[in-house]
Amino acid sequence: MVVAGRGVVLVGFFSARRKDFGALMEAAAGEVAARGGRVVGEVVQRRGVSRGGARLMGSPYSSRTVLGSGKVCEAVELCGRTGADAVVFVTPLTDRQCVVPAEVFRRPVTRLADVLHAPAPVGPGVQAPARAVRTEAEPRIRSA
Repeated sequence: MVVAGRGVVLVGFFSARRKDFGALMEAAAGEVAARGGRVVGEVVQRRGVSRGGARLMGSPYSSRTVLGSGKVCEAVELCGRTGADAVVFVTPLTDRQCVVPAEVFRRPVTRLADVLHAPAPVGPGVQAPARAVRTEAEPRIRSA
């Protein structure tokens, strides 16, 4: 997916064991910005030890939406509030896992890997920003 000129909400799903999730989200924001996209918000779902124990920490909360229901609601609200054009998942998804979130978010959903493999913007006057910029109106939502 080409993100040039689009407002993008980044979504990440990480195990509690993954301590560098903040750096991964920052790197993803930089990659989107380098391709001409504008990060308007972020949602991070962290999975800790629960009923399933440590063996489930890397598994999605929901096979349909990947995220827990509360995070889905946060992401939908953030997309609406910021006028996001697309949602980019930082963590890998299957093709099937992109379908339901796209229906729920009512926006195209793609993987960061697809953004990285999309053609770079070209042409006269096209200039990709070096870094994503966030303002108070463009919050970063994270939860532990």
